[in-house]
Amino acid sequence: MISEKVIEIKNISFQYDREIVLNQIHLTVPKGSFLGIVGPNGSGKSTLLKLILGLLRPDEGEILLFGEKQSKFRQWERIGFVSQKANSFNTGFPATVFEVVASGLTGKLGLFRFLRPKHKREIIQAIEQVGMKEFMYRKIGELSGGQQQRVFIARAIVSRPEILILDEPTVGVDAKNVQSFYKILKSLKEQRGITLLMVSHDIDALLSEADHVVYLNKRVQFYGDTDEYKSIRGERFSLVDQHGS
Repeated sequence: MISEKVIEIKNISFQYDREIVLNQIHLTVPKGSFLGIVGPNGSGKSTLLKLILGLLRPDEGEILLFGEKQSKFRQWERIGFVSQKANSFNTGFPATVFEVVASGLTGKLGLFRFLRPKHKREIIQAIEQVGMKEFMYRKIGELSGGQQQRVFIARAIVSRPEILILDEPTVGVDAKNVQSFYKILKSLKEQRGITLLMVSHDIDALLSEADHVVYLNKRVQFYGDTDEYKSIRGERFSLVDQHGS
């Protein structure tokens, strides 16, 4: 049985100021998979995520989301995004956990729509799913780094996306909370069937959870099963894949 492709990247190329960042990237992401994206600094990992999210436009090639050309795609609530906490949210902002998670429904409801009871239930459910119910009305800035990142996951999943994209989400999170973080992702994958794409500086932790791996260094140098990647990692990639994006 052929798996449904939720993302198709066809011969994408992209450059900044005439410097090639990505060169002829071809990649498909099956529904329900957990794809880990690894590679050395400056290899184009975060740029690839921005292209998928429509934040950048490729110079060549095309991207299909759920079988539709990205240029015509409008159902962005089907894709959630979690970035590095420090880069994505001002934790000094006087918002509660509930309010931060509720902001994840803005794209679905519009900026000035009031929350209905069903939306409030969705918010509470997302908060419960990441184990933060007891902190629901606590200010976001009062939480630890690991707790804050759980809240950002809840914000990303409150609209019930089918794809969750994560860019270095565990930076600054201690080892105990990293384990908890991956348990949440595993639960989302198993219970909701969410497709996961994740870039991480912590290669070993990512490889322990992802079922597929892309090794990116401006080009796709490996794409396949995680176990296969592990078997050749020491031979081909060990000197350069221990660093971030």
